[in-house]
Amino acid sequence: MVSIPFPSRWGIDASVGGRPIVYGTFNINSVSGNVVTGTINFRGRDIPINGYWDESTKQLRVDSPYASYSGNLTIFDDPSIRIRHFILNGRLIMKPPSLQAGEYGTWIATTNTSLTGSPTIGKGLPPVGVFLTSTALYG
Repeated sequence: MVSIPFPSRWGIDASVGGRPIVYGTFNINSVSGNVVTGTINFRGRDIPINGYWDESTKQLRVDSPYASYSGNLTIFDDPSIRIRHFILNGRLIMKPPSLQAGEYGTWIATTNTSLTGSPTIGKGLPPVGVFLTSTALYG
């Protein structure tokens, strides 16, 4: 069974109201049952997140003090470099006390692990978001 990896560090990119937000990091510290805890960091400070993971639908919903994120997990195996890419993407809504409260946006977060065994998921090239967020994750 393929599941969301934890603890894990993800590169994240988001845009709100059609304007990009700086790249950042998204950390999933634990998944216990369906409860998720971690942090998100866009500007040098870790902000706590808490939420829910639904293993059967591969859906994640997390809240920070400034935004609510919802998204779906997809997985892409790249046998040429022996990497399994995990991709979370979806929508977000900013909330008070953010200056952008009420505005909607989109986000994508990616991480990867070594591919052990035969590839099982994905064909062709991974989504472009895998490459966009790798800079935030690996510098």
